[in-house]
Amino acid sequence: MAYTEGLGQSDAFRREELIRMINHFVENLTLQELEALYYDMSTKNWQADV
Repeated sequence: MAYTEGLGQSDAFRREELIRMINHFVENLTLQELEALYYDMSTKNWQADV
């Protein structure tokens, strides 16, 4: 896992926990909420690797 290199075990665990929580919340957003989130991220020059 490239993102967890240099992190302690507790840091890596917390990172994975936060990812699970974010995934859960994103999966339950409405289409309008997802579009608003996408717009906000795109206007802040967020780059997706898709």
